[in-house]
Amino acid sequence: MGVVGRNGVGKSTFLKMLAGLMQADSGDVALQRGARAGYLHQDPKLNPDETLWGEAESAFARLHELHQKLDHLYEEMATAEGTKLEKLMDEQQRLTEAMEAAGGYTIDHKIAEILHGLGFTDAQFTVKVSGLSGGQKGRLALAKLLLENPDVLLLDEPTNHLDIEGRLWLENFLKNEFPGAVLLISHDRYLLDNVVNRIVETEDGRLIDYPGNYETFRELRAERRMAMLRAYENQQGRFRQEEAYIRKYKAGRRAAQAKGRETKLERQKELNSLEKPPEAHSFEVRLPPAPRSGDMVFAAREVSKSYPLEGGGEKVLFKNLDMVLSRGERWGIIGPNGTGKTTLVRTLLGEIKSDTGTIRMGSNVFVGYYRQTHEHLPADKPVFQYLQDTIKKEVPGVQMSEQAARDLAGAFLFSGTDQDRPLGQLSGGERSRAAIAALLCSAKNLLVLDEPTNHLDLMSAERLEEALCDEGGFEGTMLLISHDRALIDGTCDHLLVMDGAGGVEVFHGSYTEWHEKDVQRKRERDRAQSDEKNRRDDAEKQRKNAEDRKKAEKAGPKSSAPSVNALARMRTEQIEEKIEKLQIRIKEIDGLMGDPNVWKDHAKATRLTAERTASMEQLEPLEFEWTRRAAEGD
Repeated sequence: MGVVGRNGVGKSTFLKMLAGLMQADSGDVALQRGARAGYLHQDPKLNPDETLWGEAESAFARLHELHQKLDHLYEEMATAEGTKLEKLMDEQQRLTEAMEAAGGYTIDHKIAEILHGLGFTDAQFTVKVSGLSGGQKGRLALAKLLLENPDVLLLDEPTNHLDIEGRLWLENFLKNEFPGAVLLISHDRYLLDNVVNRIVETEDGRLIDYPGNYETFRELRAERRMAMLRAYENQQGRFRQEEAYIRKYKAGRRAAQAKGRETKLERQKELNSLEKPPEAHSFEVRLPPAPRSGDMVFAAREVSKSYPLEGGGEKVLFKNLDMVLSRGERWGIIGPNGTGKTTLVRTLLGEIKSDTGTIRMGSNVFVGYYRQTHEHLPADKPVFQYLQDTIKKEVPGVQMSEQAARDLAGAFLFSGTDQDRPLGQLSGGERSRAAIAALLCSAKNLLVLDEPTNHLDLMSAERLEEALCDEGGFEGTMLLISHDRALIDGTCDHLLVMDGAGGVEVFHGSYTEWHEKDVQRKRERDRAQSDEKNRRDDAEKQRKNAEDRKKAEKAGPKSSAPSVNALARMRTEQIEEKIEKLQIRIKEIDGLMGDPNVWKDHAKATRLTAERTASMEQLEPLEFEWTRRAAEGD
């Protein structure tokens, strides 16, 4: 289930109440008996002195406890008899099943799989938690929660610190691997589309339930609001008719009747009045036209950038990059966290000097740069006035009226009262919206946006997409750094894909087109690697078989298995008789080893195991020789 709604309407509070971290004012929260709920904290509590791997492994504290209980149980079983032994064996079965559900004996593999999936490298496994960044700690907290494998996952913005690869991995994990229930708050539209099958919207203090994924929710919500609006308008029409009748006859012969209808109307308004549905205006504000740039906005030739590492060597961010940005093009820049996407943009804009190559800016280019921090915003100015002042400063000769500034603020989801609040009193997401609105109205013909949806809710992200697409009013050129796949798909027609190893792929097309191509490339690469591994394994197997045959020939009569020469001298009937005796004995041993009492006698269990191994060693060459003769018709 996905939980959606505007910032500040109580989505996180709702999840915290379900997790038992906050007390509801009324009502009850019940968790099924025996079920476990896991909540993703926005401010996780981690042991700063533990390594990344050790902290992840601490998720298996319950499994370690089960291991200890099982060891103690085996000690009791060694001396128990009769009914007590049967009860202990039942408890052993229960503990074994619980251990398998909690991870069994494969926890190292699971820890590595989830840490790798969330973007950690082997080299980071030994780094102490105190040395991790805030984003890395957030990903570690998510990894711990997934490793704990609760029955219900309560996830509040799990993609906050994930790049596109991490989001794709999380999507697959939640959809195809996690067996429990998921309650998910997210501003990632593709995640909601691909994972959830039910949406709950928080609106005006209510929870409104919709079936389907996010795309279906948008369609159903639009239909619901249209139906609500028609019902509201019809009711208002009936109210107006009644009011007209009351005014007409209130002082005449029908005054008593009019008075009665007035009382009835007031009661209906008090008890049965329908609410007007909240409006969802599309982006219709006219932006100041930006000056036309030259056909070539900028060109980069063989541009490279790297920086030295503390332990020696260097980290290559990008190498020998060639690209031309033409007027009107929209480029998305994607890649794993830490690959240097922001550094690339600042290098292309001339803020950072490149190590090699040349960058040439075109004529009449005016750059508007949205950065991830907004300390530059004047804290004391109301939103609408900040937009007015931006126009006055950035577009000489153009005056934006107060009403036009308020219309622009409203288009970016600032209500009437919010438009008068000083910027310093706004939340991070609200400041982001104000900065984006100001940037769009500043008449720049090259917009550079660095993670503009980081603090935006779904409606704000959709509004930004409307503004940046071809029909939205912005006619200039754009560079967009983002992990928001829906935004990239909705606005960009070219991509720069950074791989983290210095490579930058220039792709002409949408994100979805690139992703489909990338998936196909990975399948072909995996297939080629699998074929190569199979060839190596076959060659190794043939080499080992040859060595085993040579060893068997040298061993002669000392080997428990018959030698090649001895087999050649045996008649087929003798081989068949020997095979049958060995198979019967192996079956007898298997029956004995199925008795729990055998395992109480360590010497006996060891002897039977060794005998079975020796019998299998004798059986294999006999079966091989029999099969060879049968194939040759001997």
